[in-house]
Amino acid sequence: MTRLFGIILVVFTMVTGMANAQDSSANSLYPVIPKALGDPHPEGNDFMRINHMKLMRHDRDETVRLGNRDIEYSIKECVACHVVAGPDALPIAADDNQHFCSACHVYAAVKIDCFQCHNSKPDENIQIRLLGSVPDPEELARYVNEVSE
Repeated sequence: MTRLFGIILVVFTMVTGMANAQDSSANSLYPVIPKALGDPHPEGNDFMRINHMKLMRHDRDETVRLGNRDIEYSIKECVACHVVAGPDALPIAADDNQHFCSACHVYAAVKIDCFQCHNSKPDENIQIRLLGSVPDPEELARYVNEVSE
């Protein structure tokens, strides 16, 4: 009887372990990284994940300290390409955990200090890309009239 109980316990543990292993692929321990709107990095995503801070620090020194405005990487371009839309289809700010930068930085427990000076949301013309298309003003007016009736 003890032997049967032991076999059942081992089989149960194996089945439960396999079920949990399948679930872990869907619920990964790694952060969910939102997809960018623009073209992939020429250097590759792995290169940028590892070196983005070095590149941004170098360009900061070139721009702020040396006055060279002709730089290869711009945080403004990063924010425009990696914008994440909230439930209202508008860009979310860096203090939201769903923000592109926050996704990894919260996971790695690294403070983001870029947005103390820089805007964490793109310019308005970039925000329109999140909506998919520019709404027609007449169509919007009709919608507002219908809703207000």
